[in-house]
Amino acid sequence: MMLSRRLLLGAVLSAPALRLSLAQPAHRLRLVHVNDFHSRHEPVVRATGAACRADEPCLGGSARLAGAIGMAKAQAATAGRGVVAVDAGDEFMGSLFYTQYRGAAELAVMKAWGCEAMTLGNHEFDNGPENLATFIKDANFPILAANIDTRAEPLLDGWTQPWWETRRGGARIAFIGVTTPETPLLSSPGHRLRFTDPAEAATRAIAEIRATGPATIVLLSHLGYGVDRRMAAEVAGLDIIVGGHTHTLLANEPDADGPVPVLVDGPDRQVRIVQTGAYGRFLGMLDLDVAADGRIAAFGGACAPIGAAFPEDARVAAMVTELARPLAETRRRPVGMLPAAMGNADCRRGECALGNLVAEAMLARATGAEIAITNGGGLRAGLPGGQVTYGDVLTTLPFGNTVATMGLRGADLVAALEHGLSQGAGTAGRFPQVAGIRFVWDPAAPAGSRVRSVDVAQGGAFMPLDPGRVYRVATNDFMRRGGDGYVMFRDRALDPYDGGVLIEEAVAEVIAAGGGAAARPDGRITAR
Repeated sequence: MMLSRRLLLGAVLSAPALRLSLAQPAHRLRLVHVNDFHSRHEPVVRATGAACRADEPCLGGSARLAGAIGMAKAQAATAGRGVVAVDAGDEFMGSLFYTQYRGAAELAVMKAWGCEAMTLGNHEFDNGPENLATFIKDANFPILAANIDTRAEPLLDGWTQPWWETRRGGARIAFIGVTTPETPLLSSPGHRLRFTDPAEAATRAIAEIRATGPATIVLLSHLGYGVDRRMAAEVAGLDIIVGGHTHTLLANEPDADGPVPVLVDGPDRQVRIVQTGAYGRFLGMLDLDVAADGRIAAFGGACAPIGAAFPEDARVAAMVTELARPLAETRRRPVGMLPAAMGNADCRRGECALGNLVAEAMLARATGAEIAITNGGGLRAGLPGGQVTYGDVLTTLPFGNTVATMGLRGADLVAALEHGLSQGAGTAGRFPQVAGIRFVWDPAAPAGSRVRSVDVAQGGAFMPLDPGRVYRVATNDFMRRGGDGYVMFRDRALDPYDGGVLIEEAVAEVIAAGGGAAARPDGRITAR
């Protein structure tokens, strides 16, 4: 037998009927969730996350997202469901709003839509513990960090907690926050924080929660979809995982990465995994009927595209307008034309036009450099076709990274490529985008032996890379310091210099000079 229920968000959104389990329902609630907002306070293109254009389908924006959350809460209340609204991390970094306000704009909007708990994403650490401390101390909701040891960092010690519980719809529901242990490689948390094993941290928290009675337990996870699936299969006591980090869209949509929710059999119960992609384009909702022992008796999931059918929250719209005023002049400045749009969706999988453009721009501005390599995950949005503004470039490259140069032996360059390819083609932000070289790799080979050949451009031809020769290599300063796990750039660099031009300036110059037309894929990265 299936339970029927009202459509979520009226005619805009529908979801499957609640699915029954063997337990008898006692309490009813709705979990509203977002993840990986990345400072996208204004609507973005659905496919790429680039700044919205009038001729393209756009989603999101803080005002519309807040309006959708308000509707989700109101309809849940009408249906007699308690509501909890949570965030799975990476509110920071991704647009001029973050560049200007360093998290204050994100916090203002989160307060407006009523965030009740948040786990930390890796990008919350991009400007160090001091900047994050300001955000946390101004927050009016708990920051959950079960696997971050803050005891040696006075700026953050005592300001986070491993888990938080509340009662809604008669149910006791507890949230545990975990952050990717790779954060020191991906961001700038400093040397005092220690990121521990998330499975061990979650297991400890589950024991503490269950010691005081029955509860429905939610892992608020910024680990990534693949790790979430392993956590679901291996950690006993979890009921739900609200995920983030990999920008995985779990929805009943043609472009989704999977259904909502994904079901995984855990050691002692079935676990439901949800994630809403990124950039505020979708809102997640999970309706639950919960038994007296905390187990889920029935559930229904929905992940709604936040399009024009949703009304904007007027207060948030006015807030974003005011926050945007100082950004307008810089953002509107035109830099040049591109013959076609350049998306970023494939830049973590293989050669992409956007990766070629950025790598070539870095190579052009690094005096004496022969080779450029940058991480595909650093390209945070696509670029539009036609007129490109400086704001568009900043949205693609929001980190303020500089062009760094170094001497590197050929063998160490191969090691760097092997590292970049070590997670295969997919969601790995370390995937290398290059200029000045071409390489062939085998995705089916074991990690560490995937590079088949590397050729270096010399004059008008390509020559095989010499493992013993020192090449002058350009990268970004984040990677040069070992970011994204490129420790060979940190440990084996010869005469490194990290203070080059801003990468966004280099890219803007190339576009202004008409160089974007030459950035089309040319076979420099080949999978065989």
